[in-house]
Amino acid sequence: MPYPETATGFQVDSADSWSTFHKRSFPLKEFGDYDVDVKVEACGICSSDIHTITGGWGTQHFPLCVGHEILGKAIRVGPKVTLIKEGQRVGVGAQCFSCLKCRQCKNDNETYCVHQVDTYGQKWPGTDIVLQGGYSSHVRAHEHWVFPIPEALESKRVAPMLCAGLTAYSPLVRNGCGPGKKVGVVGLGGIGHFAVLFAKALGAEVWVISRSHAKEEDAKKLGADGFIATADKDWAAPHVMTFDLIINTANSTKDFDLTKYLSMMDVHGHFISVGMPEEAGQEVRAQDLAFNGVLIGASHLGSRKETLAMLQLAADKNLQSWVEEVQISEENLSKAVQRLRKTDVRYRFTLTGYDKAFGA
Repeated sequence: MPYPETATGFQVDSADSWSTFHKRSFPLKEFGDYDVDVKVEACGICSSDIHTITGGWGTQHFPLCVGHEILGKAIRVGPKVTLIKEGQRVGVGAQCFSCLKCRQCKNDNETYCVHQVDTYGQKWPGTDIVLQGGYSSHVRAHEHWVFPIPEALESKRVAPMLCAGLTAYSPLVRNGCGPGKKVGVVGLGGIGHFAVLFAKALGAEVWVISRSHAKEEDAKKLGADGFIATADKDWAAPHVMTFDLIINTANSTKDFDLTKYLSMMDVHGHFISVGMPEEAGQEVRAQDLAFNGVLIGASHLGSRKETLAMLQLAADKNLQSWVEEVQISEENLSKAVQRLRKTDVRYRFTLTGYDKAFGA
């Protein structure tokens, strides 16, 4: 059966064959009153996709089509949909449902809803249908998690904002990023480069913190005010107790000297992690926290309200994400995911060419 009962996409069959993709059809969940069907036109390749298909984040429901930085056209809307109109250019990120009734949902914290459903990899509640992602012809999501895209934003550049961008933006605004604030960004990768763009757009003084000086010129081009290389001797000393906020986007905990990072925080400064390494985390000693009363936290995606604000900020400030365009196919997907696992991209991949792969 073709769409609207099914979609067609590129699936991985197991963690052992994580870089081998197979084009096939799969069922969509039942269409609901508040659902929106999106004909996909572009999709970012996220590190979450790699952690998932390799099994790094645990057992998965294979076969699986990943992808949750989705850009396309709303081609069908449910009878109770009010937030999206048919024909609009829209985006879907890493979440496709929340209950909208609990305390968290009612306070713009719906990404923390205990009933939240990921865009791919979960079984739709009450069924055996495994939700599939945006390396596909179509996706179906609740209207609350479908976002109209400002006209000024280029599709291939905005797609990665729907996960990586939001993952950076939400903790920045929730932790006071703005004029007069000194903000650090640990790791200049996909999320990190968005953190620099958004922190500067919000008016902060921004420093990139990286292992070496290899990406220093990139940091400056993105707008960073300063650069710290942790390979340098006494790298933290000049910045002790000067940062108001540090966003840690690092995807590994190897050789990560947390004590030095925390020493750079001002009194009650916020050290917020958004990366999700597969390895064990660092040891945290009470003494390291007491030195300056530093507060350690984390962040997960962001709300609809924050997503819309982020997209508008990007449009207003003409923010340009750094993307490499990839024509979607079995061969190109295999090459791209292997490169991303080696961090061989500056700084995001965006899949395009969907009409050629799936038909207009």
